Amino acid sequence: MKSKKVIWITGASSGIGEALAYLFNKNEDTIIISARNIAALEKVKNTCKFPENCHILPLDVSDFKALPEKASQAFKAFGTIDILINNAGVSQRSLIVATEFEVYQKLMEVNYLGTVALTKLVLPYFIQQQKGQFVTVTSLMGKFASPYRSGYCGAKHALHGFFDALRMEHEKDGLKVTLICPGFVQTNVAKNALTADGSAQKSEDKATENGLPVAVFAQKMKKAIENQKFEVYIGQKEVFGVYLKRFFPKLLHRMVLRSTVR
Repeated sequence: MKSKKVIWITGASSGIGEALAYLFNKNEDTIIISARNIAALEKVKNTCKFPENCHILPLDVSDFKALPEKASQAFKAFGTIDILINNAGVSQRSLIVATEFEVYQKLMEVNYLGTVALTKLVLPYFIQQQKGQFVTVTSLMGKFASPYRSGYCGAKHALHGFFDALRMEHEKDGLKVTLICPGFVQTNVAKNALTADGSAQKSEDKATENGLPVAVFAQKMKKAIENQKFEVYIGQKEVFGVYLKRFFPKLLHRMVLRSTVR
């Protein structure tokens, strides 16, 4: 019988984070759920099978000054954290030439710097415990690129460099690092994606509509976390892009240009 864990999930108000919250809570793990939308977090908690095992901690990962106190509160809630799931993020749908620089700043703050800041705050606790697992949701766009997603791709690529280094530096401390690279998943990621001026796209992508159901994705992700995988690619045929990038980059380039759908 597996021991129960204390798991902190960011971006837990919808999509992948919400689905993970239900899965881990159903397993009777203790979960801390974070996002900016408190009402949505309340709804997630009330939908959980064991709401008494769910603690709400409102959080904006780009509010760097507030993060130290949030990390302290998270550890005080149950005396420990076993797994931090860095899931908060925002996508992009705009051409480089048209995108305002402030949009790139926002994409880096949310997708990269916020994740790094929160991870650095949790790290000393994990070192002291001599155990802990960082799980970071990147993207297949962290392994190869696509038009209209330049800033998103840049931030997700950066996460791979940081967390690969973190794994190497702290393996001696008993820490684990798992990188999750989703393909297309049926979430609101496209609707919430930033456009050239920083406003939300507010419309769906066909590829996202036809992606993996979020519950199916979450099951696969949970298994990867439990098996402490280094890096996993979860999606449909789009995952082959990782291997094409490695061995046939020009072929991937042509294929992506032919199939790109906004």
